[in-house]
Amino acid sequence: MPGGRRARGGSLLVAGTTSDAGKSVVTAGICRWLARKGVRVAPFKAQNMSLNSFVTRDGAEIGRAQAMQAAAARVEPSALMNPVLLKPGGDRTSQVVLLGRPVGELSARAYVEGATPGAPGSSPYAGGRAELLRTVTECLEELRRTHDAVICEGAGSPAEINLRRTDIVNMGLARAAGLPVVVVGDIDRGGVFASFFGTTALLSPEDQRLVAGYLVNKFRGDVSLLEPGLDMLRGLTGRPVLGVLPYAHGLGIDEEDGLRVSLRGAVRESAVAPPVGRDVLRVAVAAVPLMSNFTDVDALAAEPGVLVRFVDRPEELADADLVVLPGTRGTVRALAWLRERGLADAVARRAAEGRPVLGVCGGYQMLGERIEDDVESRAGTVAGLGLLPVRVRFAADKTLARPAGRALGEPVAGYEIHHGVAELRGDAYEPFIEDGRGGALDGCRVGSVWGTHWHGSLESDGFRRAFLRRVADAAGRSFVPAPDTKFGALREEQLDRLGDLIEEHADTGALLRLIEEGPPRGLPFVPPGAP
Repeated sequence: MPGGRRARGGSLLVAGTTSDAGKSVVTAGICRWLARKGVRVAPFKAQNMSLNSFVTRDGAEIGRAQAMQAAAARVEPSALMNPVLLKPGGDRTSQVVLLGRPVGELSARAYVEGATPGAPGSSPYAGGRAELLRTVTECLEELRRTHDAVICEGAGSPAEINLRRTDIVNMGLARAAGLPVVVVGDIDRGGVFASFFGTTALLSPEDQRLVAGYLVNKFRGDVSLLEPGLDMLRGLTGRPVLGVLPYAHGLGIDEEDGLRVSLRGAVRESAVAPPVGRDVLRVAVAAVPLMSNFTDVDALAAEPGVLVRFVDRPEELADADLVVLPGTRGTVRALAWLRERGLADAVARRAAEGRPVLGVCGGYQMLGERIEDDVESRAGTVAGLGLLPVRVRFAADKTLARPAGRALGEPVAGYEIHHGVAELRGDAYEPFIEDGRGGALDGCRVGSVWGTHWHGSLESDGFRRAFLRRVADAAGRSFVPAPDTKFGALREEQLDRLGDLIEEHADTGALLRLIEEGPPRGLPFVPPGAP
């Protein structure tokens, strides 16, 4: 840090006026900015609700946003960085992952009230919510002990007053650990001044004392036109705006959930570049319910000449050169959705015509002959699409792994997160991923239909290019993968851009003081209706 100072164990909580305000990217940006200064920094999110998850090297499941933030901090991700992960299985239930391991399914009410998964009325945390808060604060303290700074991310909004009593991720954590809080607001969606004021005014005096300032995110235009409003906000709340971050295009940073998938349209992770060959490849991803790890296709979108879009109608598959069935937290539900929409028949027709289909994790399971599920949906035996000779049985224990092997003559690595155990039948298939010595590791191929449990496999550059060449051949396209596209390097560039946003557009001196010294003293109370 400047002047030789070290933020020994210092912390900061990045909260947001709403979901999708930019908490994840701001947290990542601060982590990268500090890491570039030689500060040993780690990210932290006490409780995350996301279907986009990752597996650490020791087999723990955490939110993928926290893994991305760990990459920004240049540290190895661990379960300490996301001690509680909630994976929705519907509108009212979630799987609870505690310290990287699933502990069961709970309704939203049961989780808030501290009930045990599968046994209403008792608690997996001995002391209920108090014990859960103790667990997350212990994880935070361990990170503070081993790092110079820990940048924490909130969830949703700290002004969700109906949840404040049991909160462990926003002001509940800030109060327990004495964290200064910076609130991020998305000005692109409008109403940012009202959001800043209203968020602050809804907090109790004790919580307000920790709110040190605001960050405006996604601003377009001349900042000087915004400055009168910033001055008025400070006059109304007694708190400064610590930066105005401009709207940045092309930041393909892992989102926490699939809420915005339908709004993403065509996915583009890097600057648009012309295709190497004469043709482009069009990839259609079925936007199945409870889609998980939808970022698997980001590596495809990073290839020049590959166009990726999410679809939910069979006619949208007509011009696709590749159809992807992605992972899902509800395999049986997604399978029914494909049939209801007519997408199942469209995929079957593609397979019969020799047109490429790729299934990943739940998508792979749906391509099989049948699914026996007494764990996730409890639907019993359900017929699959019958396009791969695979039978899937859902096991109570979840497979969490970081495997590596070879496919299409290239090295490939990925990560596994699934309850389904696949049994390949007969010999009318080709192994997909092998161990390099002729042994099969995962997945299979029949004709133009491919399936694997491995998330993230398309991030392996050589394998991705080899797979796209197979797709282009089957589609009759004059497409050539760019030989120098390195997905990992593109992600590093994007993380550096986030660090640049903080360094160039935030009051970094003020952020450093908050990290080192904690909440400022003497901040005024802002009563509701104060203006």
